[in-house]
Amino acid sequence: MSTISELQKLMEQEDHVEFKEAKRNFPFAGGSHDDIRERRKCVLGYIVALANEKGGRLVLGMTDKYPHLVVGSNFAEGKIGQLEDEIYNRLAIRVHIEELFDNKLRVVVFHIPSRPIGKALRFEGVPLMRTGDSLREMDDSEYFSIINEQDPDFSARPCAGLTIDDLDGAAVSSMRRLIADKRLNEDVLTTPLPQLLAELRLSDSDGKLTYAALILLGSPKAIEKHLPQSNVVVEFRNSHADERYSARREFRLPLFTMIDNVWDYLNQPLANPLLHVEDMPTILDVPAYNRTTVREALLNACVHRSYQLTGDVVIRQYPDVMEVMNPGGFPFGVNIGNILTVPSSPRNRLLAETMEKTGWIERSGQGANIMFANCVKEGKPLPDYSNSDDYFVCVRLKATISSPKLYLFLRKWGQRLNSYELINLYHIYNGDVDSLFPNSIDTLVEKGAIQEDEHFLYTMGVAFFEQAYTNWSKKYGAETIRRVYYSTKSALGASSTNIAKALNPLLTLKQSRSLIANLCKDGCLSMRGNGRATKYTWVE
Repeated sequence: MSTISELQKLMEQEDHVEFKEAKRNFPFAGGSHDDIRERRKCVLGYIVALANEKGGRLVLGMTDKYPHLVVGSNFAEGKIGQLEDEIYNRLAIRVHIEELFDNKLRVVVFHIPSRPIGKALRFEGVPLMRTGDSLREMDDSEYFSIINEQDPDFSARPCAGLTIDDLDGAAVSSMRRLIADKRLNEDVLTTPLPQLLAELRLSDSDGKLTYAALILLGSPKAIEKHLPQSNVVVEFRNSHADERYSARREFRLPLFTMIDNVWDYLNQPLANPLLHVEDMPTILDVPAYNRTTVREALLNACVHRSYQLTGDVVIRQYPDVMEVMNPGGFPFGVNIGNILTVPSSPRNRLLAETMEKTGWIERSGQGANIMFANCVKEGKPLPDYSNSDDYFVCVRLKATISSPKLYLFLRKWGQRLNSYELINLYHIYNGDVDSLFPNSIDTLVEKGAIQEDEHFLYTMGVAFFEQAYTNWSKKYGAETIRRVYYSTKSALGASSTNIAKALNPLLTLKQSRSLIANLCKDGCLSMRGNGRATKYTWVE
């Protein structure tokens, strides 16, 4: 919280603050200026420059000359919340704004966080810095010094003062057993611990233990001393409207024992209930949250997070969704669009390599693929990374089964398909042919899971309709049901003429009309309107 008296004592450069009178009509994003140098002198331009200086304050309504007299500003009056949202939407940083008053004169203070480590913020494509009263583009040396900030591997650094006595016995035993099972060699169970740590590169050539050793094997006391942000915090909320959690627990444990402890806490019956899918005459039980999917999300968060930032890994669990968040943003070269296809780029390489040697993660970094594939197999929506930004990665896992028929189909077909084929199948089932992986289409066609279509490009194949609509497929034919199903997929439904066209040449016009009547009687189609205006829609 700022005060007027505190602000009046600040120096612009030394205290990372920028004062502007801005009595009225101060530009937010360049205003009407054509000159790029003048366009930069706006709220967004100064926020970018101050963030690139590792944070500061922008003050509107005070003179820039010392001692910064209060003149008042009407900028964004009554719209502070909307302004914070708009800044986040444009720059993906969270700026806090406060209003101060001095003899009814209003002062607006923007509290600007530092840019992400290793990344320069830009305004209109240009990374900005302040020089005197102007905003200028960074020169090459300044820009590359920021880019080179990213530690090539924090987890490989020696952790000063960490000794073998600081390691957790249960975590060491768990690591030994995992490696022995992976190698099919029991000798690792009796290998002297200093030798094993050296083999895994968890200690350097001088015998000093690394941060990877601390994260994987350190006792809670050692973690608290050397890396207190290496925690996982779990919060339960009964609804998204709840400001406060109904239960909370903090885990400060070595990673080799933490994962199972966190899952046991998440997997309580009331927090992870069984969902039910009818596969007559049986009822199938599906947990709201899949153990493997949650485990992969948590491992990704712990392995790829930035340990140089002070935030914890946070899991927020609601009845319908679980959010797993980690500090640091995506590693270099990874974004929402390529998360399934880009080669693995772990921020903490030694940590990831050690986990690979135990069999907990794949060297290829396919944790995201596993999560996506599991969600498709269970008929659930895909993992959602859309709330991520440069400071945090957030993956949302939905609990609801949105596609029970796809789930039932994949109980028999799922083992035949890789993750890309499963995701393609999900998109085709949901009519999203713009999001397909083109290299994984032909196999689906060859296996009969999908088929090419002149109107929809690709549709679910006959095998799906035989499984998903067994009774109707036996009665009318799976290919017939497939054509009717897709002919009615427009928002308004389909006329009898359009359905007949889709069924040509399988059925004549008369046979098509008879089929439509029978499908309406069976409850497969619903109809609305009269005469030629009658439209038919599919009924699930």
